[in-house]
Amino acid sequence: MDFDRALFLAELDAQPWASYTHAYGSAEDVPDCLRALAGDDDAAAEEAQSELYGSILHQGSVYEASAKAVPFLARIAAAGIRTPDVLLLIGGIAEGGADPDGKAALPESDEVACRRAAVAQLPLLLASVGHEDHAVRQSAAWAVGATGAAAAGPAVPVLRDRAAVESDPLVRAELLSALARLDPHGTASAAAEAVGPDSPPELRIAAVLACVDIGLPWTRAHHDAALALLPLDRLLTDRFDLARREPLHHITVTLLLRDTGADREAVFALLDAALRGDDPEARAEAVWAARDACELSRSAPARLVPALISAAAVDGAAADGAGDASGALSALGKLGPCGAPAADTLAVRASGEGDGADRALEALVAVAPERAAPLIARDLERRPRALEAACGGPAGSLPGVPYDPELLAAVRKRLGTMEPGGRTPFRLAALLTAWGPAAAAAVPELLAALPAFPGLLPRVLASVCPPGQHPEVADALRTRARTGPADDRIGAARALHQLTGDHSLLLPLIAERLTAGAGGSGDGIREAATAVAAVGPAALPLAPVLRGALNAPGTRRTFPQMDADTAIATALHRITGDAADAVEVLAGILGADDLRWGRWILIRTARAAADLGPAARPLVPVLKALLTDPEQVPAAVLALHAVTPEELDTGHLAGLLLDAAEAGAAPFEAVDALEALGVAMLSEEHRKRLMGLAERDLRVVRSGVEGTVEAADERLRARVRAVVRGG
Repeated sequence: MDFDRALFLAELDAQPWASYTHAYGSAEDVPDCLRALAGDDDAAAEEAQSELYGSILHQGSVYEASAKAVPFLARIAAAGIRTPDVLLLIGGIAEGGADPDGKAALPESDEVACRRAAVAQLPLLLASVGHEDHAVRQSAAWAVGATGAAAAGPAVPVLRDRAAVESDPLVRAELLSALARLDPHGTASAAAEAVGPDSPPELRIAAVLACVDIGLPWTRAHHDAALALLPLDRLLTDRFDLARREPLHHITVTLLLRDTGADREAVFALLDAALRGDDPEARAEAVWAARDACELSRSAPARLVPALISAAAVDGAAADGAGDASGALSALGKLGPCGAPAADTLAVRASGEGDGADRALEALVAVAPERAAPLIARDLERRPRALEAACGGPAGSLPGVPYDPELLAAVRKRLGTMEPGGRTPFRLAALLTAWGPAAAAAVPELLAALPAFPGLLPRVLASVCPPGQHPEVADALRTRARTGPADDRIGAARALHQLTGDHSLLLPLIAERLTAGAGGSGDGIREAATAVAAVGPAALPLAPVLRGALNAPGTRRTFPQMDADTAIATALHRITGDAADAVEVLAGILGADDLRWGRWILIRTARAAADLGPAARPLVPVLKALLTDPEQVPAAVLALHAVTPEELDTGHLAGLLLDAAEAGAAPFEAVDALEALGVAMLSEEHRKRLMGLAERDLRVVRSGVEGTVEAADERLRARVRAVVRGG
């Protein structure tokens, strides 16, 4: 196709790009990118393409400017200028778009506009499916598959005709995948046929994935094909289907989400065989998929742990007990108590030397913490991974190792040589705090280390100190509360109050912090207000200072400032007993505009409203408004129950809570709210749904810090069962 560059540039410049928007605001930079993309400078074109992926197709999201750019991208591709790359960009914009929903709502969304713009270029895309260059054919096939239902009518016959004569394996795979997206029912037989061993590997794995996506039953043919093709990731390296770049993961998740016994067994049989295979790369893929399975299915750990143990044994044998090439050791550690069958194997490995032993001990901390503690104690200095896991891990979750006298002795010895810097002081502080009075023997070492760690150890001392040592520890805390940086003094004064109830040093320090920090970022104010609330009515003289630290009504507040105002509202209520100030403050936050990115702010504010009880009745309208967001439903229901329990529609609210829990939105809080409403008041259907949270196979808790999902979900199951029994 002839390319009239002058006309192209003139029409490009005629567009009001500065008035369009993309991911970073004004799209005034888009015409320069399109000029460069159509130009002769390859380096400039590559940079322009990268910028367009960042602005008009930002992480898969599309914008007003994305749709406006599509006709110009199509003209560049039609002219033979970087055609494969430009077709992929058009396809990406199509994929980020959405088909019209049939409603006449205006204005049209950016997503619908982008899909329409891409479908308008269907003649170009379909013509390119038969291009002489296989790279163009592959890009075009993928882009056509992204154009959605509106393109299926004209596109499917063209794709089928091309598939009948195509010889390039990658293009054949892309054509089959596109057909499966646009016409799943009509493509089922072709996909099933292509699963056989006569198909090239690229097409064969595409066929397996298509069968899974179409919803066909998993058969022995699929199982054999997947195993024969392992490792699978390499077969998708040159494909454009980012959603299926990890085929074993995709197969695992898709089949498990069908939630049938047959599909679960299909996944477990496939992963079991892959984990026991000879190819180390295939085992590594299988380990990652097994981790996905265990995070999704409650029955997966029991079925897959033996194979993970086998994979870990192979890794250890290959590296004289020191290796974890496949990640199987780490995977076992992520299972928590669900990995208990691996405890003996892990304990043997953990008793060895080197990094492999440390990794095994790290896993044992999660699987059988009571067995891990003495092993950590024997070699504390050379078990950094295990120690970090025992003390809460890098994410700061609660320590999982119970009190152990041997480990306490090792920690006391380590406290005597501990120097500032690194994470070790924080690890040990977390562990001792979690042990509480059981760690009282460490008080002498903690007191000796206090001058070097004045900001860290006061809270630890307050947590572990036994009654007989209160005077000595209290004197040390008073000394620290009178000297040093303000944060350290406040920390020591708070610990002193926690230990003895003495707030004489704390309140002046808090008043100083509230006065100095008013109007600031909010974090220091929130902590100060929380400390005041803990003191209670004795802090009444600070009420004027608290009011002075509030952000002025009507001002635009950051999220930390909103959190600080919520903490101040709670403190005012606790020390004055009057809810008027608190209600006004909380109403301003709950009724704030556009807090879609501040859901946790609203949840915490709703919890503060619940603390006010019936005095928060004026907040009922804004609390009810939170019931439209599943993540906010539990906190809103608990608040409404505390404020106006006699006016609640229990059946309606129970349904909302169960909807939220079943979707994984604040499930623990949802169960708490259901318990507050009264399990005995639930309908038979709602009781069945509640029990289903404990008994179904798909996990309810599906997100969280890596390695905590399984354990958290098991805690939820126990919580649900306890609530049902109590009801």
